[in-house]
Amino acid sequence: MGPREEEPQNGKAGSKANGQTHRAEDASDHTKIGRIGVLDILRVLGGVMLLNSVLSYFVTGDSVLWGYRPWWTRPGAINTFFSGPLRLTDDELIAYDGTDPNKPIYLALNGSIYDVSAGRSFYGPGGSYHFFAGRDAARAFITGCFDTDLTPDLRGVEEMYIPVDPTEEVAGDKADVKALHEGEAEVEGVDGEVRRKGGKEGPVKGGKRKKGTRTKKETEEAKKKVKGVIEGWASMFRGEKGKKKYFYVGEVKREAGWLERLPKRELCERAEKARPKRETK
Repeated sequence: MGPREEEPQNGKAGSKANGQTHRAEDASDHTKIGRIGVLDILRVLGGVMLLNSVLSYFVTGDSVLWGYRPWWTRPGAINTFFSGPLRLTDDELIAYDGTDPNKPIYLALNGSIYDVSAGRSFYGPGGSYHFFAGRDAARAFITGCFDTDLTPDLRGVEEMYIPVDPTEEVAGDKADVKALHEGEAEVEGVDGEVRRKGGKEGPVKGGKRKKGTRTKKETEEAKKKVKGVIEGWASMFRGEKGKKKYFYVGEVKREAGWLERLPKRELCERAEKARPKRETK
């Protein structure tokens, strides 16, 4: 018999080493694939965001965030951030009503000052909203009475959102009815007894009185509506909506107790007529 060919001594060791090498390469390949996958996902997300921004700008004409304009995307707001907010009195604010073409146009709303120079055609001289420029007319933004309510005084303006009580016929002579209307008497009880402040009592026979059914909840809800309207306007003047590039610039500087020194106002005629009517059962 011829010599038997023997398997090399290092055959098994070589196979084992090769197997370990293949497994190591496979693990490395899996790691690479995993890393590439993450990068691919990031690239896709980035591409989608970029495409969305381009589409937003194409549709809206001036916003890459579908109408939302954070302050850091607006040059004027950035300048205010670094230079600090303005502090102007009501008298100083008047100088920025647009009559001086070398100055910006400011208006204030509930103590906050906004630059509305981008809307000069509206707020400048001859503009349809020029009466707002250079002042804080927060009350008029609620009531719509632009001839009488160009004031920051919001006291009692929530009445506009409180339902009007229906009137009902009650009995009484002319003197009693006059006393009711002038606040010198009040009706009590289901039988319509009138109680005068001077002590006279008796049945009321004629005239009208209002049902006092207002609740604390109604007043609170009305005040929330006032805040909501103010915030809606403020959002626009901060440049967060709309195409005009308005922005916040500072606060109105007022002395302590300034509001108490102003005479209290009644609702203007337009606001009074706009009040909702209470539903009766």
